[in-house]
Formats: sequence, C-alpha cells, structure tokens
Amino acid sequence: MLWGDGGAGGLGGSGNVFGGTGGAGGKAGSIGNGGDGGDGGSAGPAGTSGGKGGAGGSAVLMGNGGSGGKGGTGPYPGQAGVGGKGGTLLGIDG
Repeated sequence: MLWGDGGAGGLGGSGNVFGGTGGAGGKAGSIGNGGDGGDGGSAGPAGTSGGKGGAGGSAVLMGNGGSGGKGGTGPYPGQAGVGGKGGTLLGIDG
C-alpha cells in the first residue's frame, strides 16, 4: 500500500477490576499518517487501574505518527500509550 492513513485503534473495554487496553493505531502506507491509539478502558470503583492507552501507529516515509491513547480512568489512572514514529523523510512523532 503506497498511500493511506492507518486506522484508529479501538477503545479498551471497561472492567470491574482492570480496564482493557486500547487498540493500537494502524500503520500508514508509504505516504500517510499513522492511526491514533485507542483510549484505555475504565476500571470500576472497587477495581485497581484503568486500562493502558493503545500505541499510535507509525508512518513510513512521509507522514506523522499517530498519538498514543489516553489511559483509562479508575482508582489508579491507566498509563498513556506511546506515540507512533513519524516518517523517515518527513514527519513528526506522535
């Protein structure tokens, strides 16, 4: 695939104890932006930590990396996902 952006990652599911991890953003084609990572799912009030945000998708040659998803809510917030890498020729890291 030469052109095209990566798709966004799905939202992590909510749970009583742990929130689910957000889906990773899709990788771009040779020219295009990486998809954003999905946010982590929330944990219930009696639970522990919200889910981790999904990683942002990477660009290849030209394009920006996707942003990492936000950590899910809960008694302890989940970790944010890491941003994707920008393209090697032109692009900004997510």
